[in-house]
Amino acid sequence: MIELIVSQGRVADRKPRMIEGAARLARALEERYGLTGRWIGEPAPAAVDDWSVSLPQAEGQLRALGRAVGDGIRAGRRTVLVSNTCPASIGTLPVVAREVPDAVVLYIDGHGDFNTPATGTGYLGGMVLSAACGLWDSGHGGGLPASQAVLVGARDIDEGEAELIATAGVRVVPPAETTAETILDAIGDRPVWVHIDWDVLEPGHVPADYTVPDGLLPEQIRTVFETIPADRLLGVELAEFDASPDEALNERAVAVILDIVAPVFGPVEALAGR
Repeated sequence: MIELIVSQGRVADRKPRMIEGAARLARALEERYGLTGRWIGEPAPAAVDDWSVSLPQAEGQLRALGRAVGDGIRAGRRTVLVSNTCPASIGTLPVVAREVPDAVVLYIDGHGDFNTPATGTGYLGGMVLSAACGLWDSGHGGGLPASQAVLVGARDIDEGEAELIATAGVRVVPPAETTAETILDAIGDRPVWVHIDWDVLEPGHVPADYTVPDGLLPEQIRTVFETIPADRLLGVELAEFDASPDEALNERAVAVILDIVAPVFGPVEALAGR
């Protein structure tokens, strides 16, 4: 059974169409798989602000997303969270770690998101995984062991951030090494939670904020999902689809995403009893 959660409240959004991007993708998933999403939050204007402003502003949204993810896990449903931004995961990853302490998090992102308030630019999106791993106190928990976090596809990592990643013991799998064999080695025999920021892709496939060249190809991410044993995939977070004013571009991007995540849903017939 699938639990579809859709984030619609601002969580440090710096681009005005990120919330729309989440809504577009969620509606496409609802239509394709006959799902009814749990839509959370109300859209608010984007802004360029420091984490010390955006984090308290997002307090209610983060709590609500965390509760929804916890509900899905406890009910034994596979969760698909479509979120506007990566910082939404500040509210969800600690819940995954609490509910399933041995879970591995595959953090598929072009960036490390491992800065802290003492490093980086002050953007909340650059401090998501470090918060979940307890390097700083977001107020939403930090129980994910760094040894159970795997950065997949990351290639734009600050020097100080790289030191934090190495010291904490987070494994980094570069794009060229993202294969079925590497993923199986990284997850072992443990449950798996997958987070995706679409900037991990080679630019041109899905509009995203902070795109970086030399990224993963869509088929590589699909291979990740095909590789994870179905009974061990707890859930998936899909973040940072920056909807375009170009409708044809949006349609192509949604089609790319739907193809990538199709293995998450399995045969359509298998969902008939959800």
